[in-house]
Amino acid sequence: MLSLVTAVVKPHVLDAVREALQGVGVQGMTVTEVKGFGRQGGHTETYRGAEYQINFVPKMKLEIVVDALDADKVADTIMRAAGTGKIGDGKIWIVDVGSLARIRTGERGNDAL
Repeated sequence: MLSLVTAVVKPHVLDAVREALQGVGVQGMTVTEVKGFGRQGGHTETYRGAEYQINFVPKMKLEIVVDALDADKVADTIMRAAGTGKIGDGKIWIVDVGSLARIRTGERGNDAL
């Protein structure tokens, strides 16, 4: 059984998260620049004396497919590496993956990791 671990984190913690995940054996992940808001609801910035509202905050979305037995360990590793204790640290969710295939070799399931 495989799981997809998806995390949305602050951009400045990406390198620390990558290094921590490599330390626990994660061999690959997909990273996407995203924007969004949660409880913080955005923030106000000033540029050349003009104040304006930022409604969508820049974030990084990480997607990692792992053996289901490792999913909680991966999520815990992300929490430790990405956590600042401040609002906007992000979210992590885990979903089951029904099927996985490596395009180059045709390998399936855990062999495709």
